[in-house]
Amino acid sequence: MTETLEQRIQRIEDRTAIQDLAVLYGYIMDERDEDGIRKLFCEGGTLRSADGVFAANGIDEIVTTYLGRFKALGPTNHFTHGHVVRFDDNDPDVAHGQLASHAEVVRDGKAMVVALRYQDVYRRTSTGWRFADRLMSYMYYTEVTEYANVLGKELRVRAYGDERPGDWPELLTKGRPPTWLKDYLP
Repeated sequence: MTETLEQRIQRIEDRTAIQDLAVLYGYIMDERDEDGIRKLFCEGGTLRSADGVFAANGIDEIVTTYLGRFKALGPTNHFTHGHVVRFDDNDPDVAHGQLASHAEVVRDGKAMVVALRYQDVYRRTSTGWRFADRLMSYMYYTEVTEYANVLGKELRVRAYGDERPGDWPELLTKGRPPTWLKDYLP
């Protein structure tokens, strides 16, 4: 199917809006902006984490989840890196994305660094693109002073007072390559 120039421009505008959404997420988290959270997610959106700690359905549960998370956090600084967006060929109002990210946080009084990935589903709403589903995963989540010692270990996630395995790289943590990656390759 050959796209018209207008369709191609619309895709560029949509991709830019989705990438802006991902960057704004970090700012909203850093500023603890409850109203902003409500503007990021679809009304029936979901928020999940690969380790099962997050499992919120609907905007009110998502907001409650973040407000609870903020209680354990001091200052945070979220960064976005590479962001791959793919549009649904069957629905122009749906897109999927993989976002590489990291954060510097103070959690329970400890300075920590976090390597995150977000696996997202985006939906165009009457007010713009929003998260329909956000699945976060961690390579590491550790104290700054322990970073060099933790990076090469299996148990790299130390956010919850114990030691847990990182969620990726999947080949090393789960013994198999990721199945989702093929959906993003040309």
